[in-house]
Amino acid sequence: MPESAEHITCQEVVELVTGYLEAALPADEMALFEQHLNFCEGCVWYVDQMRTTIATVGRISEEDVPVETRERLLMAFRGWKQS
Repeated sequence: MPESAEHITCQEVVELVTGYLEAALPADEMALFEQHLNFCEGCVWYVDQMRTTIATVGRISEEDVPVETRERLLMAFRGWKQS
């Protein structure tokens, strides 16, 4: 993000959401992110959904995922980086 940015876009919210939720953004980016949330109900919804997803997935252990599903996911993600 350019240092002279006065706002961020919805796309940038999507790109920065992990850093935001982990409190890992630099202070200036954190302020711009939160400023965007003050005016964009859609992004507030998106960030809340990400929080819920992380909280839910964080409670699932590897043993909770059926072997067949785990193998399909691993295959999908192996091909994801290559394409």
